[in-house]
Amino acid sequence: MSKLPSLTGKEIIAILKKSGFFAERQKGSHIFMKHSDGRATVVPVHSGESIGPGLLSKIFRDVEMTKDDFLKILKK
Repeated sequence: MSKLPSLTGKEIIAILKKSGFFAERQKGSHIFMKHSDGRATVVPVHSGESIGPGLLSKIFRDVEMTKDDFLKILKK
């Protein structure tokens, strides 16, 4: 498994959108991303801050995606 680069909330949202997710709603700086098959997660978008490894792992579990799947989409 490859090491993930440091990513911001906006970058993660862009990658999720490539995977078929869409922004369903937003409350403050937290964007609720949803997929048509029911998968969903919340991504915080704080300017200048990157998402930590623990939260990134939680997002992967929520969207049922592996790190390798995520990296493949990132490289596209």
